[in-house]
Amino acid sequence: MTKTATSSRAVCLSVLGTGSDVGKSVVVTAVCRFLANQGLHVAPYKAQNMSNNSGVTPEGLEMGRAQIVQAEAARVVPHVDMNPILLKPTSEVGSQVVVLGKALSNQTAADYHRQKHTLWQTACRALDRLRNTCDVVVMEGAGSCAEVNLMDHDLVNLSMAAYADAPVILVGDIHRGGIFAQMVGTLACLSPEDARRIRALLVNRFRGDIALFSDGVDWLRRRTGRPVLGVLPWFDHIRIEAEDSVVIEKPRQPLPASAEGPCIAVVRLPHISNFTDFAPLEDVDGLQVIYLQDPQDLSGFAAVILPGSKNTRFDLAWLQRSGWQKRLKVYQRSGGHLLGICGGYQMMGRSVADPDGLEGRPGTSDGLDLLPVETVLQAPKTTTVTAFTWGESAGSGYEIHMGRTRLLGGQPLLAVHRRNGAACAETDGCLDPEGRAMGTYLHGFFDNPHITRKWLSAIGLSRLAVNGQAGPAFRDRQYDLLAEHFAEHVDTDLIQRLLHEGKRS
Repeated sequence: MTKTATSSRAVCLSVLGTGSDVGKSVVVTAVCRFLANQGLHVAPYKAQNMSNNSGVTPEGLEMGRAQIVQAEAARVVPHVDMNPILLKPTSEVGSQVVVLGKALSNQTAADYHRQKHTLWQTACRALDRLRNTCDVVVMEGAGSCAEVNLMDHDLVNLSMAAYADAPVILVGDIHRGGIFAQMVGTLACLSPEDARRIRALLVNRFRGDIALFSDGVDWLRRRTGRPVLGVLPWFDHIRIEAEDSVVIEKPRQPLPASAEGPCIAVVRLPHISNFTDFAPLEDVDGLQVIYLQDPQDLSGFAAVILPGSKNTRFDLAWLQRSGWQKRLKVYQRSGGHLLGICGGYQMMGRSVADPDGLEGRPGTSDGLDLLPVETVLQAPKTTTVTAFTWGESAGSGYEIHMGRTRLLGGQPLLAVHRRNGAACAETDGCLDPEGRAMGTYLHGFFDNPHITRKWLSAIGLSRLAVNGQAGPAFRDRQYDLLAEHFAEHVDTDLIQRLLHEGKRS
């Protein structure tokens, strides 16, 4: 990366939230593309991200998927300095800690907090390096910036904004209700010094006639003494990857027979990861993608998918204990189509062994016995950008896994030609002898429209049209649409003033 203005470090602008899932990631994505369209060299940054939705950089290093999306919006190559610390939850109290793209260990919250000083220095040095390569760094916070019980351990919200001396835009979500309490309450919980750092408010996800909220905007200005950057309407015409699986936390219990068109089921695992793998399927006209949590009759589904998992053996035990294994076996025997991706692929095999206790207590678990493979979990973690072919169809995706899987029957699903830019002649995945069950380690499998068409044809849905709404070109158009939507509804002059303010500081 090169810097267009070398006389000083990049100015920083911070986007913080009144809570989780208020739209911070999408706002940062919008700001990145908006500023990039102004000719500025922009980089996103989130000091610490907690998410099982991750991706791989061209160097083969792991970082939060949201920051990869934001880098794409900024038209820059994703780099781990944009997300130096990634926490991937493996239990209610523990996470795998990924620092500068490499997995270190599984830690409890207490263990993690004891490393605060070292992690803080790591995050600050990453930000410093970014500021030497670009004109503007758009920083994203995490959750609520007013969690008073967590302030002493804050690496990502107001403490990082203070380190960068960055003006802060506070985002609230009007759709969930209580927008006035969100904004005023957040400011009331902060110290005077932290509160002064918040320079503008942004109301997100408004439905209806914005003119009817003009009194609300005036009230917020008067009560908080801060300008309202804008009111962003709810949109349905733009597809931006969601960061958090909160969007699928209330799975439906559908009746496929009454649905309009064919349905695909995705089993909502307790530790589901990379759920955005299925976003391209959701854009196929006439196809419904349903997330299921409770076991049910699967006979009405065109296919069932087992997604990735951050705790494979735990989720495997959950499938067996809850009754899902029986439902899946019945579905397979009746001629149903099954697909496993990454952890889901591992679970579909005959066994999953963890001799070194990478995910918990060492041991071996019986698999679902849906594919003739066996898996051993072992370090180091595989993190690759992978080019492959499925028959005559070429595609690319990425791998993030701690497993090595051996075929005991069937045949490889994919031919692998390059990993992290290096040529190879390997295989991936498994196709069972009947051709109805398959598994792969490849995330981003459906980001390739021709691969999606091939899979839909394999499950008997060749009549559905895949209109190419996936891949880099499609995503790039979505970022432009998002930037246009953003610029139409915010005070862009105020953004320039905030950047000028940050530059002076």
